[in-house]
Amino acid sequence: MVDMALSDQVVVPAQARARLKALDRFRLSDAVFQHLTRAAAIGVLLLLSGVIVSLIQGSLLTFKTFGLSFLWSSRWNPVTDNYGALPAIFGTVVTSFIAMLIAVPVGLLIAFFLTELCPQWLRRPIGIAIELLAGIPSIIYGIWGLFLFAPFLQATLQPFLIDTLGNVPIIAPLFAGPPYGIGMLTAGLILAIMVLPFVTSISRDVFDAVPPVLKEAAYGLGCTTWEVVRYVVLPYARVGVIGGLMLGLGRALGETMAVTFVIGNAHRISASILAPGTTISATIANEFTEAVGDLYTSALTSLGLILFVITFIVLAAARFMLLRLERRIG
Repeated sequence: MVDMALSDQVVVPAQARARLKALDRFRLSDAVFQHLTRAAAIGVLLLLSGVIVSLIQGSLLTFKTFGLSFLWSSRWNPVTDNYGALPAIFGTVVTSFIAMLIAVPVGLLIAFFLTELCPQWLRRPIGIAIELLAGIPSIIYGIWGLFLFAPFLQATLQPFLIDTLGNVPIIAPLFAGPPYGIGMLTAGLILAIMVLPFVTSISRDVFDAVPPVLKEAAYGLGCTTWEVVRYVVLPYARVGVIGGLMLGLGRALGETMAVTFVIGNAHRISASILAPGTTISATIANEFTEAVGDLYTSALTSLGLILFVITFIVLAAARFMLLRLERRIG
């Protein structure tokens, strides 16, 4: 009996020490993980702050020379060092608007079809095709748009728009001028194709997350598929859908190479969406290697700062909208 008591007294401290060592290892690993995650978060903030500071420093010369009139001036002449950002801002906004105007309804309809109507055997091929669209490099879209899509539009869609809508009051200026092939409409269509996979994929995922019991209850009440989508699926998934739309809009605002190939790169503002134009990213990509003067380089850097601010405003507005929706939902 004495020997058994002694053995128990030996085993218990040994088990306690082993448990203490295990707890120490857990504490150490947890502390390392906490410091790594904090360092990663701080690193992202420092990187973002560095980008902002660099853009602001590079833009000081432009705003000292032209003031805030740089934002609404339409002149861009590297020979006389006279620069204005309005044509690039206008082209960025117009092409992104055209892209979202096309990509949002088409992407939502594809997502509805995949989640509610598509046969099971067809969902995977269509989903893979959409994901492949997202994986194509932007320069491939640009080459395809310049050599195939633009000539096709010049021979078919643009003459049709000019003949049918060019004489309609109010909207006639939007379709005025000859069919160039390249221009803001072509750039907007290319952007719509590039944005479509993001809108479709995210919408499909959030639609799949809707509890089946809600849809089954709506069908049990006699609702049609359209009514289920409108009154059940969309309200439940609207936060995720808006997030996907904002992600697509951010891609459209910042796209460079594809737009550079097909927009025409003309520093002028035209009411016609068929006319050539430019965007902020296309201007920077085209002219940064040719910027030999300090003011020229500063003007291009200022365009980058403006694009950063536009993107930040869009994302902040999207975040604010999502917060309001979440509070309304409860």
